[in-house]
Amino acid sequence: MKSNPVQFAYRLKNRLARTLLGFTARQGGQCGTRNASTRDVWLQKALASITPGSRILDAGAGELQYKRFCAHLNYVSQDFAQYNGLGNSIGLQTGNWDQSRLDIVSDITQIPEADASFDAVMCIEVLEHVPYPVDALRELCRLLKPGGTLIVTAPFNSLTHFAPYFYQTGYSRYFYEYWLPKFGCEIEDMQWNGNYFEYLAQELRRLPSMGREYADIGPTHVQQQAINLILGLLNQLAQHNNGSEQLLAFGLHIRACKRSQ
Repeated sequence: MKSNPVQFAYRLKNRLARTLLGFTARQGGQCGTRNASTRDVWLQKALASITPGSRILDAGAGELQYKRFCAHLNYVSQDFAQYNGLGNSIGLQTGNWDQSRLDIVSDITQIPEADASFDAVMCIEVLEHVPYPVDALRELCRLLKPGGTLIVTAPFNSLTHFAPYFYQTGYSRYFYEYWLPKFGCEIEDMQWNGNYFEYLAQELRRLPSMGREYADIGPTHVQQQAINLILGLLNQLAQHNNGSEQLLAFGLHIRACKRSQ
């Protein structure tokens, strides 16, 4: 049976569109998708360097997702335990949140433990959810033994999440460089997670879902191809990055040591 020229042209157009869409999508690689995985790799390495048997506090532990990296340590968890996964429904929420396994339920600025109770303290992606982050840092440093290790990560910039418990969008290097020495801690390692180009790629990948959520509009095939082309450019720029993380990044990873008295 002879093919209808109009139908053939239509099928060809669709096939070419799918091929182009797949090609442009591949050009972006993994750029903008490694925020959490990069943090987890760094954190696991930092925790592995702590002496086995050391007592560690996980401040703002939530669902204890990082306990899996602490099998060699005496792990103690703390959180204020008021977030339920739904929040006030604004911004990004988890939907579910189980804090039934916490060891300590308290305000992060008033943890019921004696001075110098811990060999190490970690506070992972928590400070943006604390109304008084400087007071929280002061408390964490109080709990550390001299020579102990403080591990902190937080966003450099972030979207609203876990609202209403969301008080800052993020922190620059200067926040840590200013406050930690005042509380007796010296920064030993500071790592940027991502850079300007990777951050833009992360948000560009989020654009279709944000459009559907907040504007009831999703991208057309042509618009998605344009997004993919820009992702390809951002991927190329990220591979040649030379300091753009000083302008914008996913976050910062800090390891500090409390000075001996």
